[in-house]
Amino acid sequence: MQWNSISDFFAMGGYAFYVWGSFGLTAVVMLGEALVIRKQRAELIRHLRTELLLESASS
Repeated sequence: MQWNSISDFFAMGGYAFYVWGSFGLTAVVMLGEALVIRKQRAELIRHLRTELLLESASS
C-alpha cells in the first residue's frame, strides 16, 4: 500500500479503526501481562524470603 500523506497513513485505506484499535488493544494486553508478571514475581520472592526466614528460625 502506498500513502501520499501522513493522513493517508493514519486512515489506513479506510480501515483505521480496525488497524489502530488492534494495535492499541495489543499494547494494552502486553502491558497488562508485564504488570501481572512483575506482581507475581514480587509475591514469589516475598514468599520465598518468608519461608527461608521461618526455616532458619526453626533450625
